[in-house]
Amino acid sequence: MLDAPPSSLRLALVSEDPLARGALARTLSDQAEGWTVVAAGTQVELESARGAPPDVVLWDTGLRLTEGTALAPDLGAPVLALVADEAAGELALGEGARGLLFRDVAPGMLVAALHAVARGLTVFEPGLSHVRAAPRSTALTGAPAQDTLTPREREVLGLLAEGLSNKAIADRLAISDHTAKFHVNAVLAKLGVQRRTEAVVRAARLGLVTL
Repeated sequence: MLDAPPSSLRLALVSEDPLARGALARTLSDQAEGWTVVAAGTQVELESARGAPPDVVLWDTGLRLTEGTALAPDLGAPVLALVADEAAGELALGEGARGLLFRDVAPGMLVAALHAVARGLTVFEPGLSHVRAAPRSTALTGAPAQDTLTPREREVLGLLAEGLSNKAIADRLAISDHTAKFHVNAVLAKLGVQRRTEAVVRAARLGLVTL
């Protein structure tokens, strides 16, 4: 059982459902002192806003998370995902979520998991402990990555190698945050990896970037 330490945390709460956001905010308020909800809203709203990153992101994936909508919030902090079922858990994990809990998780476990994820730990509810990241269906096999990357994706890959965040990439290329994230996901898919660091390492081995 995870024990939540008394330290305060800056939390971003992401959900497309305003009722779910309100319920989660009330749950956290009732369960723990020291929480500061620095942002609450939809994914587009929070990714478009500028400000200091939170310590942890609570992502309510809703009732029907599909592959086309499985884009984890990119707010510069580890993400704890609330999912409806195992399939949604696989998608959320593939997008980089550091923790998975069912949407009806007990409040105490939710608070403890948020603290753990904020400290860099990985947390799985027992019923989701066997879930593995779903493979990206857009990954291309049988063709060299350098032949499938578009010129824009090559630019994005170069910026990933510089260690830039999605927001920084968007600023550098004068594109929206959403478009930058789309290109980053495409690069990861074409390189057959699931993490940004893995993409850079693989690209270096293929001679696509120089470290």
